Amino acid sequence: MTDKPSYLGMLNAIANAERQGYEYLNAWYERATDPDVRATLRVVANREREHSLAFTKRIDELGFELEPGDVLDFTKQMEIVTSGRSDYEKAEALGLFDRKIDPDEPDIFAGLFNDKSIDIQTGALLGRYIAEERDSTRMIAACAQALRQRHSDSGTPDRLDQLEQKVDAVCAAVERLTELVSEGSSSNGKRKAKTAV
Repeated sequence: MTDKPSYLGMLNAIANAERQGYEYLNAWYERATDPDVRATLRVVANREREHSLAFTKRIDELGFELEPGDVLDFTKQMEIVTSGRSDYEKAEALGLFDRKIDPDEPDIFAGLFNDKSIDIQTGALLGRYIAEERDSTRMIAACAQALRQRHSDSGTPDRLDQLEQKVDAVCAAVERLTELVSEGSSSNGKRKAKTAV
């Protein structure tokens, strides 16, 4: 029997997470209407699917079988991407406009090579996987920013901006009304006091 590699659990987790990532991104791709969003999702979803298959294959090559399972909870994301919202609204709901990529900060992939027993073939697979995942992150961020820019260029303000403007207007009106009522109470009270004297 083949000795179980210390990194087998990591390979299993990646294979399952990438399968889930593919299902989520492909669900959005199938419903996307924006051509740039579709093009980006097609590339990234296919990478996710290929990663899942490549890691499953590597597990087989090491003499083991993938243990299927859900590593991530994509319930909320799946509800968003399968909804009738526009691609802009989906990106907004998923928080894609708020994501910042800092090239100087370590990411979730930084520690994948901490296990020094990783064999050469698995190491090469991990290296390609990390490079593609980082590129996919940049692609999605660039697509989201372009989508946001097109949306703001169209002259349609964000829904949040619209709500903030309405709340500000209501607050200003309430404040002015409070001032008027307060002035009226002060004036009425003084007149009554003068009349009583």
